[in-house]
Amino acid sequence: MVAIVQTVAYLGLEARSVEAQVRISPGMNKGIAVVGLPDKAVGESRERVRAAIASLGLALPPKRITVNLSPADLPKEGSHCDLPIALAMLAAMGIIDAELASEYVAVGELALDGRIAASPGVLLAALHASATGRGLICPAAQGAEAAWAGGIDVIAAPDLLTLLNHLKGNGRLSPPKPGIAEAPAPGPDLKQVKGQETAKRALEIAAAGGHNMVR
Repeated sequence: MVAIVQTVAYLGLEARSVEAQVRISPGMNKGIAVVGLPDKAVGESRERVRAAIASLGLALPPKRITVNLSPADLPKEGSHCDLPIALAMLAAMGIIDAELASEYVAVGELALDGRIAASPGVLLAALHASATGRGLICPAAQGAEAAWAGGIDVIAAPDLLTLLNHLKGNGRLSPPKPGIAEAPAPGPDLKQVKGQETAKRALEIAAAGGHNMVR
């Protein structure tokens, strides 16, 4: 059986659909193989995922575990792939319901003790999940950011164990509320500078054109 969990790949300010597919099969070459054009951070997810699952008191089966990030021609970058890979592995092992896991887009970096750490691009992932009619699983620290997407089921979990309990119906997590963006504190104003009209004019021109300044 192939277990599938949805995640994303970021291309600028766009989130593209990616499937984290996991298949566990017998074979001589035991271990985890990650394919699908992963970068170094994604390739290193093997050890983070293995340790995070071990923190639950579970051991990966002594078989060949193949992780395919599809589509294979789309570059995958970043540690946010840890969580979807771990969930797909747990679904392939029969620990969680594979059909339920496939209803969510998952993003988040895993610590070795199972904590789910923040990763960039959660709001983009939430908007993508909303557009595709799915929910979002993300780190607890970014639940308020993800809730800005509105109208989607957001599961913001602090660690893998809490997330598994929620998916199994034990110890349900409360939906996060949208965060409140604070207005930035006012900075220095050129009105405070007396004289120096030529220098102020140069600063204004540089700011308007997005140019650099060298002292």
